[in-house]
Amino acid sequence: MVASKPISIFDAYDRFANGKKTREDTWDYVTVPNNATMIKERYKLEFGRVTIPEDKDVADKLFQAGVDMLVETGFFNPELGKVMHVTESEILEGIKKAPKRLRLGRDRDEVMCERRHGNSSAKPIIQGGPTGAPVSEDIFVLMMQGYAQEATVDTLVSGVMSTIDGYAHTANTPWEIKATLAEIRAVREGMARAERPGMAI
Repeated sequence: MVASKPISIFDAYDRFANGKKTREDTWDYVTVPNNATMIKERYKLEFGRVTIPEDKDVADKLFQAGVDMLVETGFFNPELGKVMHVTESEILEGIKKAPKRLRLGRDRDEVMCERRHGNSSAKPIIQGGPTGAPVSEDIFVLMMQGYAQEATVDTLVSGVMSTIDGYAHTANTPWEIKATLAEIRAVREGMARAERPGMAI
């Protein structure tokens, strides 16, 4: 198989610009679930009994199903309301060229994120936080501090501050900008209180 060249930002823009027009609700509630069901049946995948399969054949099927899902479904751009598609060779080339190690954080809070294979004895990177969930601004710092204080947590992921100075952070307004800056400050303050200022966010 001939290696594909990386998709540039210009290639991506052109593919989106010339992509198929679709509605976001159609994409979310029709395209994605229908394709997932079709591909699940194609590979005769069953879920529920085993959370993380150890069987190599099942793992290989899951991987190929994921590749098929991306090829057939593509990427949706909600701003343009269009879909960009990629080929299987482009996906595999992207995986091949992806970094094998990633340094996260700094100083004594630094961790190395490396690829892991099935049943690896290497410790996984554990990320703690409310992961985009709404959090009251009056407890935001304390919540992030609580996650940072957990010795098993390596990196943090932020939540979304429900309000800022008591005001809703409406999209495309100055309140949205203020809320984003406040969230960043709050996460860093929580890390500082936990005496882990170098954690990756």
